[in-house]
Amino acid sequence: MKDNISQADLGQYTWLMQQTADNPWLGFWTCIITVILGVIVFKLGFAQKLPLLKSIIIYTMLVIGCFFLWTMEFAFGAPIMAVLAISALFLGGYRFRLHLHRKQNEQSGSQSSS
Repeated sequence: MKDNISQADLGQYTWLMQQTADNPWLGFWTCIITVILGVIVFKLGFAQKLPLLKSIIIYTMLVIGCFFLWTMEFAFGAPIMAVLAISALFLGGYRFRLHLHRKQNEQSGSQSSS
């Protein structure tokens, strides 16, 4: 495949298309990374306890949606993986601070009732 595409032709494509021309597995792995980051962001920001069948449906739709997000990054160069990674970092920090706040409230509540 490398022989069929010249460097001048690659210049008009997105970074992911250019890299996938050199290493075809890179496109697959970026799709997997997009799904993993999408699941992390969903779990940190939106997930609730659901019955098993509803969870299976939700995560199936999430994987399908992540495939479309990956397609946008592949075809149009949208920075989807970067946005998902930054969202995961912010939501992780938020959840950590929320955990510390709740822990502090539990300790102050148990001390004041003694």
